[in-house]
Amino acid sequence: MLIIGIEGQQLAAHERAWLAAPEVGGVILFTRNYADRMQLARLVESIRAARAQPLLICVDQEGGPVQRFRAGFTRLPALDTLGRLWDRAPARALALAEEHAWVMASELRAMDVDLSYAPVLDLARGNRAIGTRALHADPHAVAVLGQACVRGMHLAGMAATLKHFPGHGSVLEDTHLEGAIDARALEKLDAEDLQPFAAGFAAGAEAVMMAHVTYPAVDALPAGYSPRWIGGILRAQMGFTGIVISDDVGMTAAASAGGVGARVAAHYAAGCDVVLACTPALVPDALAAARAREGGVQRDLTALHGQVASSWPALEDNPQRARFLTDLAGLDADAHA
Repeated sequence: MLIIGIEGQQLAAHERAWLAAPEVGGVILFTRNYADRMQLARLVESIRAARAQPLLICVDQEGGPVQRFRAGFTRLPALDTLGRLWDRAPARALALAEEHAWVMASELRAMDVDLSYAPVLDLARGNRAIGTRALHADPHAVAVLGQACVRGMHLAGMAATLKHFPGHGSVLEDTHLEGAIDARALEKLDAEDLQPFAAGFAAGAEAVMMAHVTYPAVDALPAGYSPRWIGGILRAQMGFTGIVISDDVGMTAAASAGGVGARVAAHYAAGCDVVLACTPALVPDALAAARAREGGVQRDLTALHGQVASSWPALEDNPQRARFLTDLAGLDADAHA
């Protein structure tokens, strides 16, 4: 199943044709697709109308540097603010992690967006792409704060996607721009980076996104192309039965598999259920590769579709939300004091 990107703030005719293809399971939206809530509502409605079968509408709305919808939405503090609060007031940090996730998810659900790819469970150990997106450097802190994020998303009617498995935080390279190699042994990874993911699975997270990072002590292939990581470790050893999602096939670190079609095929062969093709120019080749797949079973994505949702006016009238917004404003102010 593919999740694809579209070019602008309304669907083009050729994009409607893409969405009609059974190999496409949904759309991922970016800042380029957003002007304001009214425009987003029209776009979401047009995506829903593109075919009878439900399409998954997704976005990266983590907070901090990665928040695609800003005007008209709550500006969410970066996740590292929660980690800094954890160091001095862990109980308060857990409460605010849940509130942060609930605000993020409830606002998206009020706009009929199904899924934000969150939370980030990579360790805060200096990666150039992760930075303030990470909760903390300590695996235990990330594990319990991540569980709070999962709870908050679930309370708002949104599934959780843990990323980037098995851990992107301990390499310096930004895999959008370059390859990345983590030379540590599996025992070290298991004792550190994998712990937050195990905790997130225990909390009921429905999906996991793979890292375009290579761990040569475990497998010569990047994790998203690796049957050992997906089938052997994630599925067999860790017992995860949910949806496995690739990172974007357009990233530089994904190029080790070859062209776009080869990347899509390699993700499917490794055990990914969903492949992200975020750049519209890459969608035709990704779609051709998905159509050429032999013997592949299309995974049911129902577990990732949004559940309960409030209208935006009802959300604004919710006293719980008002309290949470005050808490988050205080968190952000404290972080920048």
